[in-house]
Amino acid sequence: DLALDTRICGGHTTTSDCLWAGIPVVTILGSHFASRVSASLLNAVGLPELITNNLEDYEALAFRLSQNPGDLDGLKTKLAQNRLTEPLFDTPRFVSNLENAYRRMWENYLSGGQLSRLDVIEG
Repeated sequence: DLALDTRICGGHTTTSDCLWAGIPVVTILGSHFASRVSASLLNAVGLPELITNNLEDYEALAFRLSQNPGDLDGLKTKLAQNRLTEPLFDTPRFVSNLENAYRRMWENYLSGGQLSRLDVIEG
C-alpha cells in the first residue's frame, strides 16, 4: 500500500514502477543525484507532499500514513488522477517536447549558432 524509498541511493526505476502501479512512495530528499531521483519523480507526478527533508520527518510521514488509511487512500486517489495527466507518464508530451528540442538544436546548427544551454519549452 505504501513504498518507502531508501536513503543514500533512491529508488529510480523502482519508484517509477511503484507510482505507475498506483503505490505512493515516501522519500528523503538527499544532496546528490542518486538520492534525489525519487523526489524528482514525485514532483513530476504531482505528489511533493511525499518528499521529506530528514529521517525524522520521513519516519513521521510513513508512520502517519500507516495509521491513517484515509490519508493513504487520498494519496492513492490523487496518484491515480495524476498518473496520466502530470508530466511523469505523459509520453506524448515528452515526445513533443523532445522533438521541439531536437528541432531547435538542428536550426541552431544550420544557422551556425554556438553551443549553448537549451531550455525545453512546452509545446
